Amino acid sequence: MEAPAIPEDDADTSGAHPIYAHAPRSVEFNKLRKRLIRNTREALDKFAMVRPGEKWLIALSGGKDSYGLLALLLDLKWRGLLPVELLACNLDQGQPNFPKHILPEFLTGLGIAHRIEYQDTYSIVTDKLPAGATYCSLCSRLRRGNLYRIAREEGCTALVLGHHRDDSLETFFMNLFHGGKLAAMPPKLVNDEGDLEVLRPLIYCAEEDLQRFSDAMAFPIIPCDLCGSQDGLQRNVTKAMLTDMEKAMPGRKDVMIRALGNINPSHMLDPKLFDFAGLSTSRSPS
Repeated sequence: MEAPAIPEDDADTSGAHPIYAHAPRSVEFNKLRKRLIRNTREALDKFAMVRPGEKWLIALSGGKDSYGLLALLLDLKWRGLLPVELLACNLDQGQPNFPKHILPEFLTGLGIAHRIEYQDTYSIVTDKLPAGATYCSLCSRLRRGNLYRIAREEGCTALVLGHHRDDSLETFFMNLFHGGKLAAMPPKLVNDEGDLEVLRPLIYCAEEDLQRFSDAMAFPIIPCDLCGSQDGLQRNVTKAMLTDMEKAMPGRKDVMIRALGNINPSHMLDPKLFDFAGLSTSRSPS
């Protein structure tokens, strides 16, 4: 998707989508917003995510990442740089004390097209898994299945998720350490049924930037009381490791995420990716 860049001197949010109505007018915030927009556009372009005229379902959990995803895509669409229809969707999973009013009021007040869906997956997860077990995997599968269904019902071609650079790196190292494989979060995939794409436009965006963006935008954050509240998760351990690495060697996360897109199969150990058996010299046999 080739489109003109956002002007470098665009230092305020006047004329932007209403979600930016109360955003800071500072140069610092403008630089942050433009960096996130630039990273998002790079992912959209590099992985051919956009086909004009299609409709995307934006998964909105109420956390900083999904709010950031929504705001950045609305920014691009407002500027005429994202020619797709956007529908925000929150799946209320029946978690205790979930503030049901926050997202509908937020989205309605800004005139953002949305759908709120109630499905009590919380009871299924807590019933199926013993106390102390990790909820993330089952919770994620149930949530994803419902979002696929909603996307089909709404005529959407893609489910768009707010996973970012740090999520992908954490997944890579978890697979490396615990799964014995090299795999991260793909920026784009097709579901098993083959009828929907899953897109991650924030795959180059840093979590730290999204946190600062969320704080500046004062999004009404809804904390997760299920998997997000559990201690001792392997992902948390991996996150801490990467945080320590970044402190010791600033910029390592950006280098690593770029490395995931710069793979040399002949220097790995997988014969399915490179024909080691057929590798030979050009010398004639004596």
